[in-house]
Amino acid sequence: MARSALLNVMVQAAFKAGKSLARDFGEVQNLQVSLKGPGDYVSQADRKAERIIREELLKARPTYGFLGEEGEEIKGTDGAHRWIVDPLDGTTNFLHGIPHFAVSIGLERQGEIVGAVVFNPATDELYTAEKGGGAFLNDRRLRVGARKNLSDAVIATGTPHLGRGNHGKYLIELRHVMGEVAGIRRFGSASLDLAYVAAGRYDGYWERDLAAWDIAAGILLIREAGGWATDVDGGSKPLEDGSVVCGNEYIAKALREVIHRPVPAK
Repeated sequence: MARSALLNVMVQAAFKAGKSLARDFGEVQNLQVSLKGPGDYVSQADRKAERIIREELLKARPTYGFLGEEGEEIKGTDGAHRWIVDPLDGTTNFLHGIPHFAVSIGLERQGEIVGAVVFNPATDELYTAEKGGGAFLNDRRLRVGARKNLSDAVIATGTPHLGRGNHGKYLIELRHVMGEVAGIRRFGSASLDLAYVAAGRYDGYWERDLAAWDIAAGILLIREAGGWATDVDGGSKPLEDGSVVCGNEYIAKALREVIHRPVPAK
C-alpha cells in the first residue's frame, strides 16, 4: 500500500512510541508481583509515549495543533490541522499486564479526520487509513463484516466503572443488547474496538463518555472500511458528542435502535 508523507510521519511516531511502550510493558509485567505495584511506572510510560509522539509530529509539521490525553492542547498556527493523540489507549490493561493496548493518532483537517493510525505494539498490528484511500491492517485492505442481523453479531462495548459513566443507563442498554446478539465483548481499548470493527472481527460497537483522542483515529478506520460510525443518536459528529455506535449499515442502525428501546413499564 502507498502511504502519503503525512501518514508515514504518523506511522513512524506510533512505532517510536510503541517501541518505548513495549519496553515498559515488559517491566510492568515484572512489577505485577510487587506490593507497590506498577501504577507510577505506567503513568511515566504514558507521559513518555506522548512526549515522543508530540516531538515527532511537531518536528515534521510544526504549525499543526496538538491535542493529547496527557498534556495541555497546543494551538497550531495554521488554524486548519490538529493531531489528536492517545499515547496509551488501554491504560488499565497495560497496568495489569494484559497485552491489549494501543497508540492512537488521528489527523484532523478543518474539523474532519483525514488520517488515522492505531498501533498495538504487543501484537505488532498496525491499522492505518486516509480519507478516500481505504483502511488497512499492516498491508491488508480492511472491510467491515457483512452480517446483517444482530442475532448473528458479536458486539463490543465499553463498560462504565468506578467513578466513570452512568451505570444505570448503561445497564439498561446492555440488557436490551444482550437479548438480541450472539455475543458481547469488553476488551478495554476504544481505539482497538473500533479497529476490530473495521477489520470485521467485531460486527459492531457502542460506548458513551468518550474523549476525542479515544475515537478520532478509529472512526476514520471504520468509515474507510465501508462502515458507519455515528454518535449514539445517529449524529455525524461522535467526537463532539463523546459517544459512538458503529458497524456496517445494517448493524449500526439496528444497534442504535436497540440501545434506544424504551424500558418496559412494570
